[in-house]
Amino acid sequence: MELTEQFILMKAPNPAAAQNGKKLSQKGHFSDLCKTADNSLYWADCAGSGKTPYRVSVDWTDPNDPICRCTCPSRQIPCKHALGLLYEILAKKNFITADTPQDIASKRAKQAARAAKKAEEAGAPPKPKKSSAAAQKKKLAKQLSGLEMAEKMMNDLLAAGIGTLAGASASTYDKLAKDLGNCYLTGLQNTLQRIALIVRTVQKSPDTADRAYAEALREMIYLHSAVKKGRVFLEEKMNAENFSAEDTVLFEALGGVWRLEDLHAIHAFRENARLVQLSFDVSFDEAKKEYSERGWWIDLDSGRIDQTLNLRPAKALKYVKGDDSRFGVWEVPTLYTYPGEMNCRIRWDSAVPREMTPAEREKLPSLAQPDLASAVKLAKNQIKNTLLPKFIAVLVPIAQVGMVDGQYVLEDVRGGRIVLRDRPEDGADHASTARLSMLPEPPQAGSALFGMLFYDEADASLCLHPYSVVTPENVIRLLY
Repeated sequence: MELTEQFILMKAPNPAAAQNGKKLSQKGHFSDLCKTADNSLYWADCAGSGKTPYRVSVDWTDPNDPICRCTCPSRQIPCKHALGLLYEILAKKNFITADTPQDIASKRAKQAARAAKKAEEAGAPPKPKKSSAAAQKKKLAKQLSGLEMAEKMMNDLLAAGIGTLAGASASTYDKLAKDLGNCYLTGLQNTLQRIALIVRTVQKSPDTADRAYAEALREMIYLHSAVKKGRVFLEEKMNAENFSAEDTVLFEALGGVWRLEDLHAIHAFRENARLVQLSFDVSFDEAKKEYSERGWWIDLDSGRIDQTLNLRPAKALKYVKGDDSRFGVWEVPTLYTYPGEMNCRIRWDSAVPREMTPAEREKLPSLAQPDLASAVKLAKNQIKNTLLPKFIAVLVPIAQVGMVDGQYVLEDVRGGRIVLRDRPEDGADHASTARLSMLPEPPQAGSALFGMLFYDEADASLCLHPYSVVTPENVIRLLY
């Protein structure tokens, strides 16, 4: 594949490492630049803080996933020195042709042996790990007891009234959240953590009570539905002695963690997908103390819109590689899809980025919903499901966008209209509607708007939070 700066940024463990590597290249820290005759291996020395330079190499045995090696003590892979060498290659510096060094030849031999072993196993799908039936029964029983605890708390709170949250102790909900975690109900644990946060918010800022109580009620509705449906789900699994992961959102809502081999086992994958990222955003979950880096992707062949999620706990930020905006087309050999209805989470092991062709750019707006009415119907169906988010990501066609009574309004090709408005729950850092005024010209007919279709309780209406304008030439992002 062609080496690009985007590929280097994708390969880097974080943006700072890529920037530091680029500086090493720009400041001339590399010497003795060498490569093999077939351009499959590049190596060089890089000056460090000590007297002895680091030996750095980039091995392109796999053209889509080069192996970076360095003798420095850094725990980051690839380190800034390896990233700097990639920038040296990108800058087309003068590399002298030489024979493969013996130490790298030995590592290549071991790599080839591992590849051969993997090839022997090719064709056989990944096997889910087996676990003791007795242990699984014990876990299900523990989860069922946790559901009883959650139901009791919920009934007590509803009997007393949501308004009593202001006088409740947040530590009570913290303790119950911890107990649910011990019962393998991490999905419900997160709900209790959010209720504890609401209690603290109301006590600290009484003027926010109305909005906080509305949020608490949404969490209680979710909890009630998860407990009711979860009990039936777990009891059926217990009676059938079925301990495998199942194609249902309940599995994850109750705290299940999907592995790629589990998704493969339930055939939740498709092959040779072509994806384009429409938008990227970062949010922080105060209750979970976790950053969520979310990419919204559209499938060029089906028009389906799904999302990638990179979850980074605040206490482990430096150990989890950050994600970033992606551009161009990403060709994915095997795309795994989590269970769900709309905007499912997707993952992949490997992907090859490339530039979009003019034909692909021109096709993007045509992948939008036929009109606003079709998108609204999808949103209403999702909102009715108490276990799903109260918004959907959609691409809708544009006839024109303008101001009506001081608000941005989108009109579709059939005359349907919808107010463009920032979703309150997304926070001020996601405010993007006002940025429509920064465009050189208003979105034109033949383009499409990508965003979140949501229900705004403030005036009981469905609104659209704009994230990107998709034209036949470009994807204009209003966020990142």
